[in-house]
Amino acid sequence: MDTLSVAVAIVAGFLLSLGVLSVVHMVFVRYVMGESTIWQTEFTTFAITASMLLGTPYVLKTGGHVAVTVLPDALHGLPKRLMRISASLVGLAFCLALAYGCWYYFYEAYAFDWTTGTVWNPPLWPAILPVAVGASLLSLQYVAEILRVEL
Repeated sequence: MDTLSVAVAIVAGFLLSLGVLSVVHMVFVRYVMGESTIWQTEFTTFAITASMLLGTPYVLKTGGHVAVTVLPDALHGLPKRLMRISASLVGLAFCLALAYGCWYYFYEAYAFDWTTGTVWNPPLWPAILPVAVGASLLSLQYVAEILRVEL
């Protein structure tokens, strides 16, 4: 799972780069060429959102998330491990519920040919897929973190 998290983080970095390049392109087209833009804002939103959600397993793996650690730092031994595993189980439960909801939403968007309803009007399912995949991978990373805790 750790290797998969790193691989998906690389994809997330690529998507973030695409989002930034899209903004640069939008600024150039609007202000240098004086033309309107159609797809850039929506693509940027999709790319950066996908990047953020696909990067979450790596952030959990490396401990890069924001955390208040006053109480866990004060504890030692079994109480500290129990607190860590309890927090991971709560996080896992939330991520599993999120993954279920995202996959259901993805299914509806794909099955019913939902579109964004904007001028560009792309199908919605490609924007939802990274959210579902990210939540699923984050759930798996939580399982990996739980299995790492030695009681």
